[in-house]
Amino acid sequence: MVDEISLKMKKVRDIELNGSEAVNKLVKQMRNSGGFMAKNFGEAVDILEDMIKDASCIKFLSFPAAPIATGLRGVLRKLVQDSLIDVVITASGTLDHDLARVWGTYYEGDFELNDEELFKRNIHRLGNVLVPRDSYGTLLEEKLQPFFKDLYNEGIREISSTELSARLGALVNSKSSILYWAKRNNIPVFVPGLTDGAVGSQLWLFSQNHRDFKINLLKDETYLSDIVFDTKNSGALMIGGGISKHHTLWWNQFKGGLDFAVNITSAVEWDGSLSGAAVREAISWGKVNPKARKVTVRGEATTMLPFIVEALLNRLNKS
Repeated sequence: MVDEISLKMKKVRDIELNGSEAVNKLVKQMRNSGGFMAKNFGEAVDILEDMIKDASCIKFLSFPAAPIATGLRGVLRKLVQDSLIDVVITASGTLDHDLARVWGTYYEGDFELNDEELFKRNIHRLGNVLVPRDSYGTLLEEKLQPFFKDLYNEGIREISSTELSARLGALVNSKSSILYWAKRNNIPVFVPGLTDGAVGSQLWLFSQNHRDFKINLLKDETYLSDIVFDTKNSGALMIGGGISKHHTLWWNQFKGGLDFAVNITSAVEWDGSLSGAAVREAISWGKVNPKARKVTVRGEATTMLPFIVEALLNRLNKS
């Protein structure tokens, strides 16, 4: 047990990728190694490459919020920045962490730090990432309440999660931000559980004195239905599980299921959770096409995804 916060506060830094040929060569060897998860790892890159090159395919990216508190934010941002995906579906905390890391600072920590001591020092712990309170809740309130007031003064009384995400991307105006690049590249960011986070709480707080200001999630659902029904093929890179993965699968059932599906998860299958469910299970629900290119990669995303995307970038840069 680490009983004292003796760690020198080192900033969390985003991972930067450049499409290394060496990584791509290694991944190709893993694909042909015939060995356990290495084969799935290599197959994931093959599937994603074909998905991105399919001009008739709408590409979904789904992920939970926690990775945005880590350097994996840089990897996910790269996919959005280079317009390698068309739609983002994520959790409310993604907005929280993306904004907070522009306006504040997160630090490296340890899984074994004393949480009572952290609480006394106004520091939150997210795994082994440290989030000072003044870089999170209070900071977001300071920034967002005037922003909501500006929206209200414009005459806006109702807003969807995609509209809010786009406006936040314009507000933050930082190239380190996923929301910034989504706004710049006209990539919609859907947040079906919008109220489940700090940004959602700030929306609620603002509504207490502006009772006619509302969130319209059904407008998002209509937008998603238009996307799904208008596409010939669809594919998804799904990180983890939760509401983001489920919403991606759910809407794609209405077009006959995903045609490309890659899921990276560290969860187990035998507890019945969606997070641990293999992609193949979704076939029984009609959410993945029986003929789809699909693979489940069992592993922790902050370790695996940087290498998958690095190899992918190398292939796409050469094509």
